[in-house]
Amino acid sequence: MSDWLSGDVIANGIKIHYLRTGGAKPPLVLAHGLTDNSLCWTPLVQRLEQAYDCIMVDARGHGQSDAPDAGYTGADHAADYVGVIAALHLSKPAMIGHSMGAATSAYLAAHYPDLVSAIVLEDPPWRSQAEKATPEQATAFAEAWRARVMAQHGLTRAELIEEGRKDRPAWSAAEFEGWATAKQQVSPNALNYASELSKPWWEFVAKINCPALLVTADVALGAVVSPATARSAVALNPNIRMAHIAGAGHNIRREQFEPYVRTVREFLAEVAR
Repeated sequence: MSDWLSGDVIANGIKIHYLRTGGAKPPLVLAHGLTDNSLCWTPLVQRLEQAYDCIMVDARGHGQSDAPDAGYTGADHAADYVGVIAALHLSKPAMIGHSMGAATSAYLAAHYPDLVSAIVLEDPPWRSQAEKATPEQATAFAEAWRARVMAQHGLTRAELIEEGRKDRPAWSAAEFEGWATAKQQVSPNALNYASELSKPWWEFVAKINCPALLVTADVALGAVVSPATARSAVALNPNIRMAHIAGAGHNIRREQFEPYVRTVREFLAEVAR
């Protein structure tokens, strides 16, 4: 990691920070989840950087990127990544996204169809229409999460890591360094994503025209995408294939690391150029 490039670009009118492994290899953009940041991809990227030029982006409100007061919808995040791809002159990168980052990757692929070559969606926050939260529920959820963010800002790094290990026993020790940094750096403004109205996934998923891998896990362990929702997504778009990894919740790669790495490598080797 010591030789990774750290840089900033102006994208969609704000400063966006990124890490990059570099090299003359196919580009791979990584989009993290809400309250994570670019460093949270470190264990995975260490396994992928021999084959790919990995670009790990801090979403707005996260890491070392700007944190404007507003503009946290899926469309806003997607436009930021479009700006990063343009600023870095990336040619048809593949994308991997987790949670919020997965939703961003899907939105980008649907609305900017010539920009990416393939996408991997790790448990995006996709629920059925019947499960969709009301605006009032979304606001309450965002405020509760914002309060947790502020509480974590009051903890030392050692306290954060201790809390993380206690609450996430399935994660390897390597996950917590980046995770703790992300919790220290995230802006409360980032939680606007949980309450600002984004376009529902079923309104655009059929427009994705590149190969897409929807990685799902066990709802009983905390995964978001249910089997029924996954089947609905695949039915809406034949470009989407599904890979279920058992024994994991929402943080699939952190809880079943080796199966996740194997699944992603096989997909990218087939579709990424």
